[in-house]
Amino acid sequence: MLFKYHAIDPDGHEREGTIEALSQEVAVSALQRRGLIISAISSAEKKGLLQKDLPFFNSISNKDVVILSRQIATLFEAQVSALRIFRLLAGEVESKRLADVLTQVADDLQGGSPISKALAKHPKAFSTFYVNMVRAGEESGKLSETFGYLADYLDRSYDVASKAENALIYPAFVIVVFFGVMGLMLTLVIPKISAVLLESGAKVPVYTKVVIGFSQFLVNYGIIILFLLIVLAGYLWWLGQKASGRLALDRVKLSVPYVGDLYKKLYLARIADNFSTMLLSGVSVVEALDITASVVGNAAYAGVLASVENEVKGGSSISDALAKHPEMPGIMVAMVKVGEETGELGKILTTLAKFYNREVSNAVDTLVGLIEPIMIVALGIGVGTLLAAVLLPIYNLAGAI
Repeated sequence: MLFKYHAIDPDGHEREGTIEALSQEVAVSALQRRGLIISAISSAEKKGLLQKDLPFFNSISNKDVVILSRQIATLFEAQVSALRIFRLLAGEVESKRLADVLTQVADDLQGGSPISKALAKHPKAFSTFYVNMVRAGEESGKLSETFGYLADYLDRSYDVASKAENALIYPAFVIVVFFGVMGLMLTLVIPKISAVLLESGAKVPVYTKVVIGFSQFLVNYGIIILFLLIVLAGYLWWLGQKASGRLALDRVKLSVPYVGDLYKKLYLARIADNFSTMLLSGVSVVEALDITASVVGNAAYAGVLASVENEVKGGSSISDALAKHPEMPGIMVAMVKVGEETGELGKILTTLAKFYNREVSNAVDTLVGLIEPIMIVALGIGVGTLLAAVLLPIYNLAGAI
């Protein structure tokens, strides 16, 4: 491979050029043997179409960061230097974009930058929460433990989120199929069958007239309805980009029966898990509240945490500040109060996070268990009703003949 480098020679002059080597680590070693001090080095190979920074092909997934964090934690425990860790992992990760990020982080470390500052330059890979956790580990001298906490936390978050997403794929598929089949029946099948009935002049039942009327409405105005739905989706997207709109949409999300309870438990688990992980890593309470508010993923709960942060700055206890907000359940307020009184707030919140994670898993299982049979039955009843509404009159007409 060809690498481009910037370096300083023994006389203090800046130099740049290219070098052929099997890997970046080999290239660095070869340049150092020449007496050069490396300030930056990167691949000079030309990128193909699929190697470029296309988000579809080279995105950094949560799973990539989870695996990376576990590897970093393991290598720190093995007393490997930070620079060598990032150089090594840059050549091992499957994601090309993540490999580029790790290479840039290693270059910054070689230039004397702290790990947290180097990671902060890549917010798409490392969140504010991640960077602040690493900064706390640097300040406390416990980087190995910090990356261990991060790996455990990201594992838990990834498991809960992926379970919720994967569990809802099948119900979503059934719902799409349901509306797709009903739409095709009403716009393609029913009009042809109803034409036979109308031409025969036979008496048509009321429910058949309703189905035929609805079918004709969709045939005549279906394009307009589709256009209005697209406009509505665009408006909701635009509304979600504004702070006030995002807050309103997030509140609506929390108010939906049953699904809203699932979201509440998911956000509460995220709050408890984030907060406990940062406290156990040495992050201050105020900073932990601020960071948790930025990563919770819901504007309503972010507003609650921002308010709690302001009250804590004013001298209030965390539990008293939380108690003023109905979004926070009594069990969380009580557990936080116990943690404050015993000085074990981090451990108490860890227990609370495990509780809510279990609640989320159980709620997802229950929701999927309810949706699947309901949608299958609804699909059968819907299609059966449409066919019965037009076929029974045809059978009656055929019998009369």
